[in-house]
Amino acid sequence: MSGIPTGILAAGTQAPDFDLPSTQNNSISLDSLKGKASILVFYPGDFTTVCSDQLALYNEVLPMFEEHDAQLIGISVDSLNSHYSFAEERNFSFPLLADDKPLGEMARNFGVFDENSQTCDRALFVIDAQGVIQWSYLSPRGVNPGANGILDALEGMKETSHE
Repeated sequence: MSGIPTGILAAGTQAPDFDLPSTQNNSISLDSLKGKASILVFYPGDFTTVCSDQLALYNEVLPMFEEHDAQLIGISVDSLNSHYSFAEERNFSFPLLADDKPLGEMARNFGVFDENSQTCDRALFVIDAQGVIQWSYLSPRGVNPGANGILDALEGMKETSHE
């Protein structure tokens, strides 16, 4: 299994390429995100309590992410049909990607796939306009990591670009 990272990818690492079906486009790839910052939110599953609360919070603070010209994207191994229902029920204004074919490939490449449960870990990545990870965080499964770490990372990127 060479080439598959062990553990969450760290800051300074080039984000692995991906191209997955999305609830808002035909698909989203790493290349399509280049040119602006991206926030990748890996989460265990649609319609679960902590995931619902976490993504609802991000939907509420979406304008703060957009102030940093950052695109928010949710990712789990649930199907695109499940994502459509979840996004519609919760009125999400950001895309959800289906990492289900093959199951968890993107999560594995980012070092955040749980082999035991066959789901994504709860993990956050802030990626710069060139596709380089600037911040990553692995949260305990039952804990909503909130938005402060994301906002701090985006603010840090803004400060370093003005130096």
